[in-house]
Amino acid sequence: MPSHRNSAPSQRTVSLVTLGCARNEVDSEELAARLEQGGWQVTDGEASVTLVNTCGFIEAAKRESIDELLEATSGGSRVVAVGCLAERYGAQLASELPEAAVLSFDDYANIASRLDDVLAGRKRPAHQPRDRRTLLPIAPAGRPAASGTHVPGHGMASADATLVAPPAGVIPDLPPGVAPASGPRTLRRRLSGGPVAPLKIASGCDRRCSFCAIPAFRGAFLSRPPADLIAEAGWLAARGVSELLLVSENSTSYGKDLGNLRLLEELLPGLAAVPGIVRVRVSYLQPAEVRPSLIEVMTSTPGVAPYFDLSFQHASGRVLRAMRRFGDLERFCDLVAQIRLASPAAGIRSNFIVGFPGESDADVAELEEFLTRARLDAIGIFGYSDEDGTTAQTLEGHLDEDTIAARVGELSSLAEELMAQRAADRVGEDVDVVIEESLGAGQYQGRSAHQAPEVDGITTVRAPASLAVGELVLATVTGSDGVDLLADARRVARAAGT
Repeated sequence: MPSHRNSAPSQRTVSLVTLGCARNEVDSEELAARLEQGGWQVTDGEASVTLVNTCGFIEAAKRESIDELLEATSGGSRVVAVGCLAERYGAQLASELPEAAVLSFDDYANIASRLDDVLAGRKRPAHQPRDRRTLLPIAPAGRPAASGTHVPGHGMASADATLVAPPAGVIPDLPPGVAPASGPRTLRRRLSGGPVAPLKIASGCDRRCSFCAIPAFRGAFLSRPPADLIAEAGWLAARGVSELLLVSENSTSYGKDLGNLRLLEELLPGLAAVPGIVRVRVSYLQPAEVRPSLIEVMTSTPGVAPYFDLSFQHASGRVLRAMRRFGDLERFCDLVAQIRLASPAAGIRSNFIVGFPGESDADVAELEEFLTRARLDAIGIFGYSDEDGTTAQTLEGHLDEDTIAARVGELSSLAEELMAQRAADRVGEDVDVVIEESLGAGQYQGRSAHQAPEVDGITTVRAPASLAVGELVLATVTGSDGVDLLADARRVARAAGT
């Protein structure tokens, strides 16, 4: 990338702090690339500007973001807030935290000049939040051609790119042998190492869950073109990544705005075929949109992890209707059974909201029954909290905090017991592990196909010979500790970089 040495890079230094989910991680790496292209030096140390990419999903995440901003303002650098909290609250956040500049998603394309303003002490008015769903056409088919709004994590066209021609015939609308000079170029700068990296396949959401404010500040659903994703996967592989974690607000909707509801099923083999990528993992699946054909592709395609991150949220049909969501205990059990029929060892995880307005003891009992029957690999239990601007905020039957906390505690205890049992059931099973770290003394840390980074357990692999970070290793599980596994390596199934 251009260095712009004549622009005093010693003063134009920026450190990035990323909070929240893997989608934010992708956004931060786009911001880093744009800043470097604009002559800013991105550093892990002291900097003239601290850029905090905030999370604004739930109350706990908002508090963490505010705390991080307050801590940053206590140092000697200028502070800039971006991300979901900044987008969602805009001028209100700027008024309550005058020490920080507050920028919108629409500022991302010009982030270098915005930070120039901050460094020079030039005040910019903080944006007034708006419903970003109104920025794209209502009909999904009209969205790919829409312009005039910035969608974080969708940036391409960097001058620093390693392009990979897509596998011929895998994705119909990708011409075979795309020349690097004519292909898309990745606008991203990695901020962390390691063999696993998120790849954002879409942004926004068209669903109207009564408890969720994300669509209002992230916008309507918009898929990234397959060619962009294949190019970015090659770019990541060239920088040592061997496992891709596909992220979005709703991965099962991928392609609907591109005229192909099964585009995810066509994309997965293409990504798995990118040289250097040994595993592709999909996250954020909506149960209502999981088709039998998608299950088949995810459980039978070499290089694609049979891993199902399903957004169940509850198991009581009555509560789910109040949440404006699909399903009930039996439907969800049937879906789990379909997955396990296709792949008995498939990993399944989900999050659940406890204490939703009107939730009864009988509803909680249904959720407990589902968890017991489903035997999920990973379970997240969260207490309900009101979110500004959501329908659930206006519902009757709000439960008191003590009741919600008690239910969270009881279900979390059950979840921990069930997850430990599921892990113990894997003893004797062969697992594919991507090696992430050497622990010394012939031991390595990695993740099996059913273990996503950050949110699930780990697998410790014992090996008589040296293993390399990024390799895919076939190992046999010999023990478990909670959700974590101990396994003995049998052979390297696929070397890193191949």
